[in-house]
Amino acid sequence: MSKVYAFLADGLEEIECLAVVDILRRAGIECETVSVTGDEWITGSHDIRIITDKLWKEIEIREEDVLFLPGGMPGTRNLGEFEPLCEALKKKHAQGGRIAAICAAPSVLGDLGLLQGKKATCYPGFEDRLTGAAYVPDGVVTDGNITTARGMGFAIDLGLELVRLLKSEEEAKSLKAAIQHNMIG
Repeated sequence: MSKVYAFLADGLEEIECLAVVDILRRAGIECETVSVTGDEWITGSHDIRIITDKLWKEIEIREEDVLFLPGGMPGTRNLGEFEPLCEALKKKHAQGGRIAAICAAPSVLGDLGLLQGKKATCYPGFEDRLTGAAYVPDGVVTDGNITTARGMGFAIDLGLELVRLLKSEEEAKSLKAAIQHNMIG
């Protein structure tokens, strides 16, 4: 079974990260939060402190693992400046492995040339950083091995999409009902 690594840097958008991690764990998908700063404590863009499961140096990314980048600023910039993560993303993409990013973080993928020929979405204002991609204004977009999402309002949808991709459509629908996501009445 795939493991999902959620990469955290100071200045991340807290809900984008934690909502996706929560959804994945509810679905029984192993998901670890990983600091790229060398410190297990991360401070989000809204001054919420998060303790990560692991430090970068403590993980070993396998071919079947999924890499997830939450957005936020300056968290996205900090992720994009962490060269070992950028190298891991390029390797994962070359293997056809699954990658997900939300909000500003798809810009990291665009900067690395990983969105070439793909449909992708991002937080408004970052469209020009989706190098080689066809921008679509949808909330969540999966094209091949890459899933992107627009922002915090779509964090639960991104988590559910990853559940659909990693487990099944039925599991995603069941979880959506269980958490009462977009349920009316």
